[in-house]
Amino acid sequence: MAKTLVTGATGMVGAHVARALVARGDDVRVTVREGDPAGAPADLDVEVIVADATQRVDMRRALRGVDRLFHVAGATALRAGWRELHRANVVGTRVVLEEALRAGVERVVHTSAAAAIGPAQGRGTTDETQSFNGARTGLTYANAKAEAEREALRICAQGLPVVIVNPAHVLGPGDVQRSSTELVRRFLRREIPLYVEGSVCIVGAADVARGHLLADERGTVGERYLLGGRNFTNDRLFADLGRLSGVEPPAVKLPLAAALALARAAEALPGRPAITVEEVRAMSLRWAYRSTKAKRELGWIPGHHEQPLIDTIDWLRRTEGERLSTTGTRQPAALRIAGFSLRRVEGAWRLLADD
Repeated sequence: MAKTLVTGATGMVGAHVARALVARGDDVRVTVREGDPAGAPADLDVEVIVADATQRVDMRRALRGVDRLFHVAGATALRAGWRELHRANVVGTRVVLEEALRAGVERVVHTSAAAAIGPAQGRGTTDETQSFNGARTGLTYANAKAEAEREALRICAQGLPVVIVNPAHVLGPGDVQRSSTELVRRFLRREIPLYVEGSVCIVGAADVARGHLLADERGTVGERYLLGGRNFTNDRLFADLGRLSGVEPPAVKLPLAAALALARAAEALPGRPAITVEEVRAMSLRWAYRSTKAKRELGWIPGHHEQPLIDTIDWLRRTEGERLSTTGTRQPAALRIAGFSLRRVEGAWRLLADD
């Protein structure tokens, strides 16, 4: 029986990976940071070690006797700031994988992100062959994940057998850290006051975990595999969330320049801003992908595109309860009026342009 270590098992993806490995029959060890309120999944038969992925002494102890490693730990929040994103993603990857090389680990799956590939250009989709252009996104999270991926490939070149997976935007149950499902949570709390044109690729957490195991079993060392499901426009995503949850979607859709100006003004006010410049920029890009390589080489097939939305809504309703808007809740009247007015103006401009 393989001794398998999972870092980041308190996060949504890590917990799903650990659960899938237990089901596969692995002898699973997970790392938990000291003081982490989430803790390891309580219903799993796993060995728990308190360790920080950025500390070499901790990781040497955690990697003792390990055959396989799934390095899932990292930070994902857009509001975390560069220092935290760099520490958790870049430094953590460097330390964990260098110590895995030192320990003679036989196989490593490194969890990167579709953001490390970057958004698609134009109106199409993109895949693993695209070179990352950090200057084009201007997003600290994307830059940190791309740099962490370069660290993984550097250590792979030194002899560590690393396979990389690049999940798209992950939704599903169990996101106790409030990472990627925060989008749906804010939707259900009516905390998304406006949005812009853009696209996002949604994939389920259980599908991503299955992709990790397939990468371990069938992936080629030094290669990366994009794990993405349905590509949604922002209009379609919010419409589907509204239909499935019964909460009215955001009413105000703005041109990018106007949304950025409002976000800058919100950031200048005291307290937590309703939306930030980085969030607007991220929302405006075309995060649209195709997972042909993972399907062809790994045999990976994601489930129905609505299931991650349904699972996330159901889980948030169970765990958040009265803190969420109820079925039938509409947007504030002022925002509905503003949204209606903007749509009328946009329609008038289109008529003039057609003439």
